[in-house]
Amino acid sequence: MIRPGRAADMADITHVRTSVIENHLSVAQMAELGITPGSIIAEMESGDLGCWVAEEAGRVIAFSMADRRDGSVFALFVLPTHEGKGHGTRLLDSCERWLKDQGHRSATLSTGRGTKAHDFYLRRGWQVTSEIAGHFAEDDVFRKEL
Repeated sequence: MIRPGRAADMADITHVRTSVIENHLSVAQMAELGITPGSIIAEMESGDLGCWVAEEAGRVIAFSMADRRDGSVFALFVLPTHEGKGHGTRLLDSCERWLKDQGHRSATLSTGRGTKAHDFYLRRGWQVTSEIAGHFAEDDVFRKEL
């Protein structure tokens, strides 16, 4: 089941984010980038950040976030034990739909080259641009018309 994420989900969201193998960041590494549970909750509550979670048996097993300010997919992560079940596709669809509803004609995201995520986005119609990613030089920036 996909549903909007809530502030009460932040511990589960953090667990998913720190459990991934590719594109892994620890809580400390996220904090160095200014990404903390408090900052994410504040952006969700202000309406700047849309959030969705996938649940199985009442447990959050994946999540996505999109930023209405810049039209980006900010995050999309699935617990490794739940990959390949369609959760990522449904969460990405939620981000794309929401960004379009926010008035964006295209969306962007970045992810590491040579990762499963890189191929995932290509298969869903996203295209690699010549833009340079903000935080990580080894990331590709993708764009998709909405």
